[in-house]
Amino acid sequence: MKTQFFTATSLDGYIATEDDSLEWLFPLGDINDSSYPEFIAHVGAIAMGSSTYEWMLRNAEAVARETGSAWPYTQPAWIFTSRELPTIPGAKLRFVRGDVRPVHAEMRAAAGVKNIWIVGGGDLAGQFHDAGLLDELIIQIGSVTLGHGKPLFPRRLTNPPLQLQSVRQIGTGLAELRYLVLTPTGDSP
Repeated sequence: MKTQFFTATSLDGYIATEDDSLEWLFPLGDINDSSYPEFIAHVGAIAMGSSTYEWMLRNAEAVARETGSAWPYTQPAWIFTSRELPTIPGAKLRFVRGDVRPVHAEMRAAAGVKNIWIVGGGDLAGQFHDAGLLDELIIQIGSVTLGHGKPLFPRRLTNPPLQLQSVRQIGTGLAELRYLVLTPTGDSP
């Protein structure tokens, strides 16, 4: 069982524009040609920040057209927020705030032998890293630059550096990099 941050980023390191748009990403490739279908089959619980969840709310119709449902996940999801947010009918949602450690324990129990996916954003993934709970980064790098936006991972990771596990080309617009997160002792969490 792993806690994984699977996301896409622009070449210059932004996961969304300053106004939380992902429109830059969609022309770059088909999600079904990526590792996503295999990845999601092994996910048992989801962590999501409020900005990502609000993007899902704003784009519910487009998500439903693409996936058949306004909420495309069957797994339980923990939404980290300090505000009251509307729910999505049929979604297994838990709204939480504060330290990621006790929530991670709940997610781990719900996921069983499957993985935990930190959908986004980058700061939420960073909080899991800071708590020593992040095992892997799976980053799809798009062939565009945004100049400004929401950073991929607003943390300094230099000692030890991430350990590259694999590189995969996805069409002509994306490259997928998989990194193992190591602790200062050189072990994975």
